[in-house]
Amino acid sequence: MDDTEDAGPETGPGKARRRQQVFTLLVEVGRKTGDGLPDKATGAGLVIYASGVDEAEAVRETVAILKQADLAPLDVSGYGTLEERQAAGDDIDADELKLMERALKENSVIVAQMTPFFD
Repeated sequence: MDDTEDAGPETGPGKARRRQQVFTLLVEVGRKTGDGLPDKATGAGLVIYASGVDEAEAVRETVAILKQADLAPLDVSGYGTLEERQAAGDDIDADELKLMERALKENSVIVAQMTPFFD
């Protein structure tokens, strides 16, 4: 089997493998012991670039990694792929693009920004 075939349940035998894409996610996290957030924070918002064959996979991987990091994900909002964001007219700067390219190259989840919430 080569890189263009996948006998898995998502594509079936002989069909092209879906390519990895990078998705922009906004994740709201609550408090959890050992989460590393500032003492008086009630949670945080995280901008994340995550790779996956679809948004559902990117969300699953992101939530799993955040839980491993002792964070408590409460809500995930998807903002689409790079192509979808560009088509919607989003302005994507060079730094953001570099992080997206890194997430794709490393097949990873990258936290681009973390903003603590306070009451």
